[in-house]
Amino acid sequence: MSSIIENMTLNRYRSYSSIFSSTSFNKLLEYDDYSFIDAKIERYDLSKIGKNITTYYDYIQYVYFQLKKQYKNEYIYKNTFINSLLLNKYGIKDTVAINEFRVGNSIADIVMFNGTSKAFEIKTELDSNKRLSSQLADYSKIFKNCYVITHESLTEKYLLEDDQIGIIEFIERPKSVTMREVRRAKENQTIDVETLIRSIRTPEYKNIIKNYYGELPEMNSFNMFEICKEMMKSIPNKLLNQLFIEELKKRKSNTCIIEMFQKELRQLFFAMNLNEKTFRKLDYKLSKHINLL
Repeated sequence: MSSIIENMTLNRYRSYSSIFSSTSFNKLLEYDDYSFIDAKIERYDLSKIGKNITTYYDYIQYVYFQLKKQYKNEYIYKNTFINSLLLNKYGIKDTVAINEFRVGNSIADIVMFNGTSKAFEIKTELDSNKRLSSQLADYSKIFKNCYVITHESLTEKYLLEDDQIGIIEFIERPKSVTMREVRRAKENQTIDVETLIRSIRTPEYKNIIKNYYGELPEMNSFNMFEICKEMMKSIPNKLLNQLFIEELKKRKSNTCIIEMFQKELRQLFFAMNLNEKTFRKLDYKLSKHINLL
């Protein structure tokens, strides 16, 4: 019986997690479709509506609190990273952060560009570390600093990984969660051209070539990639790193306005790359009173 109850509870938290979905919030924006939230309320929490929970944002706060307490998934980690470190330690001035950035055969959970470049890989208590070595090897090919973010109970385990890698721990307190940097990442001195050029967009690597050489060579759509790759190999590592950072900082990003978002929804709105106007529209929709009658 206890295992049945445990499975039911786990399914509930997994269901709660699905609320924080870009697809669902885009439907809310476009079609006023609240069904992804209404379904959770009707199934689990109908009795809670009306006293302390009256609006959709109230309910999202409630769900987030439950997940933070009982089911600390990747969303909770990413959101805590934004609230604890991005806003309070690294800073958002002159910073571009990107959610899920492909590098080689891996996807970094969050990357950040300001005066340097940082990649962050999240390993929650729910995750396996099976692919971690290959993931970190990929990130280290183009990012100056690489970090693993993990639960405080797993810190010692991950400290045994490559000592080039920084460690950030997720800390639980009775009424809050936070993060702190336990070990600073050592700086990578080299950059792998093959990995870099395959990780960025065509206009970005063309701009790197143009900024270094002063102009683009004669080329066509068939030979452009190979020509630019060979030319990039002649750019000194230190300068290539700088050009890479400067180019990625040009990407459209809402990092500079992330503080205005509700603290429970910062990761979601960051991933959706919402601008201020769209955020105001969503904010208004979430202030709507719940009425399922």
